Amino acid sequence: MAAQLQIMVQKVHDVTVVDFQDARMLESHLIDQLGEQLYRLVDKLDRKKLVLDFSKVQFLSSAAIGVFLTLHKKSVAIKGTLVLCGLRKDILKVFELMSLHKLLKICANEKDALAVFGVNA
Repeated sequence: MAAQLQIMVQKVHDVTVVDFQDARMLESHLIDQLGEQLYRLVDKLDRKKLVLDFSKVQFLSSAAIGVFLTLHKKSVAIKGTLVLCGLRKDILKVFELMSLHKLLKICANEKDALAVFGVNA
């Protein structure tokens, strides 16, 4: 079992793109660690343009969704923008059932997410 959920953080122009490398985001202690890593991007590194790419993610717990909502709030607090992309249809359905698609910006893929910021990938 991995000691933490793996993410790959890269900058595309002035946009920070976070690619999740794990298929499953289910264990609460790992999700807490992930939250700390993501919050650091906003709280400490002042990253205002964030894209979270879920292309490899197959399962999400409600705790993970909570982390993304908190990240959204932190991003709004610094006048930033958070865009989610690459959500599987079943995960997207959960976001829709919770009406999160009205709160969060969600794009089909990373290219579309970067276009929100005027970046052509």
